[in-house]
Amino acid sequence: MATRTISDAEDIDLSSIQFWGRSLEDRAAAFRVLREQPHPRHFAEPPSTWGVGAGYYALVRYADVLEADRNPRIFSSEPSALTISDMPDEFNEFYGSLFNMDDPRHAKIRGIVSRSFSPRMMQRISGDLQGLVSEVVGGLIEAGPGDFVAQASARVPLNFINDMMGVGRSSYDLVLRCSNIIAAGYDPEYLGRTPREQHLTFLRAGRDLKDLMLEIGEERKRTPTGDLTSALVNAHQDGDGLTDAQLASFFIILLVAGSETVRNSISHGLKLLTDNPDQRELLLSDLDRYLPGAIEEIFRLSSPGIWMRRTLTCDHEMNGHQYKKGDKVLLFFWSANRDETVFDRPEEFDITRSPNPHQAFGGGPHYCLGAQLARMELAAFYKELLTRIPDIRSVGEPDRLLTNHINGIKRMNCAFDADAARSRA
Repeated sequence: MATRTISDAEDIDLSSIQFWGRSLEDRAAAFRVLREQPHPRHFAEPPSTWGVGAGYYALVRYADVLEADRNPRIFSSEPSALTISDMPDEFNEFYGSLFNMDDPRHAKIRGIVSRSFSPRMMQRISGDLQGLVSEVVGGLIEAGPGDFVAQASARVPLNFINDMMGVGRSSYDLVLRCSNIIAAGYDPEYLGRTPREQHLTFLRAGRDLKDLMLEIGEERKRTPTGDLTSALVNAHQDGDGLTDAQLASFFIILLVAGSETVRNSISHGLKLLTDNPDQRELLLSDLDRYLPGAIEEIFRLSSPGIWMRRTLTCDHEMNGHQYKKGDKVLLFFWSANRDETVFDRPEEFDITRSPNPHQAFGGGPHYCLGAQLARMELAAFYKELLTRIPDIRSVGEPDRLLTNHINGIKRMNCAFDADAARSRA
């Protein structure tokens, strides 16, 4: 793997698998070079099962990303917001659903889903979340130092979503395996190495999750409960609800957009606190005061969703560049959140940063529906973790996911004084 720092825009290929195997520092340097260019760079598309299109523009500046995300009439999420190549319609609907829709379809489905996050549901979720993080941190203490991802950061959001949807804990391994596959990008550990193997593995994971969710949905139609699946499937009683396919698709969205976002933000958070001991000390001095700012800074620097795609519906000029109808653009939130024109010392982790107008959750009509939940999860988890294991730290370099779409960490070792943690219980 190349280790030379990228300093020339012509050396940068955002469609290269090798680029996404480089260190975060190298990637940051490359995006800094791209932000300095007078116009957005155009890149050829990476090879895909669905064919290769005409390429895409990389929007890497904060102003470009913000403007495109807030103008869906021109920068459309259809036919796809999640893939560079155009998938067949049936796959777009199933794997993308809300992400791959514009209004009015998007507004209708989003409205159905958002009604389920009522104040009563949020109050119940808050209580359930506190019990879950206590359980996970307790399990980490009992297990002792090891893989932080497997023992903690993956367990919090995945069990949280499973509990919300009424998925039994016995299905944890199945849901984790399928979630890893769908979010894998290029990573051969989860997908395999040949294009055919990767394609089939991806489709089987979607099918397995669909079968699981439809089975639970049928049970909730017969016997309603208090979980989110029951609320969604029984909304049909009012003549407006999700189809079976939309229910399964929503579950996949929760897993990838919800679980993966929180999982990787938790993992990056521990690494950031370990690499910045002064900020860690400040946070520990007053958790209630500094934790909200720390959470926002973790989201900014981790930017777990690296990009989203939009497609031009007409010819359009933006910030001095002329786009044509049908052009594809990728909104690189990861780069926008490091834009020097918006963030002072953008590569520094500063838990007192204010204001912090990061775009980790996107913007406009597609602003992340689960942003509030993600903040709740990180805040609850880190308050519990740092209260009970204040000396926890990451060890060594994380094993990173090989993908251009999710800033993922597969494994990361942690260390702490287990005896001291057990004595605090």
